[in-house]
Amino acid sequence: MTLSSADAADQTIHEGGCLCGGIRYRVTGAPLSANICYCTQCQRQTGAAMPAFVSYALDRFRLLAGEPASYRSSHIAVRQFCARCGSSLFWRRDGEDQLDLFLGTLDDPACMKPPDDQLWVIHRAPWVPALPGVAAYPRERGSA
Repeated sequence: MTLSSADAADQTIHEGGCLCGGIRYRVTGAPLSANICYCTQCQRQTGAAMPAFVSYALDRFRLLAGEPASYRSSHIAVRQFCARCGSSLFWRRDGEDQLDLFLGTLDDPACMKPPDDQLWVIHRAPWVPALPGVAAYPRERGSA
């Protein structure tokens, strides 16, 4: 995914971190995308029925304090979290130049755009309603 010229010019700073404050990060500008992921790994990692993410190019991300612990949850990605308080922080697919951050770790998550899509809806709890007007995929983005 590439940034549009307007998004590339956006230098708005957003900061976030873990529950205990030991890990802090900064992202700059608008996210590449935003999504809700219903996969069972995201649900288990967060304890939430519908974890939300925003994605940023790595060159727009900076770790300010602390060092997240890592867990290889699958053959394609690593999940990162605070080893002290357990906060879920980041998800990164191997070889990608972008990072997904859990929306709730931002200091002001409400300033982010609404989700572009819903992923892994085959695992959405039946009592969680579909988000109207938001693309839904049974598995990964683009799956049918």
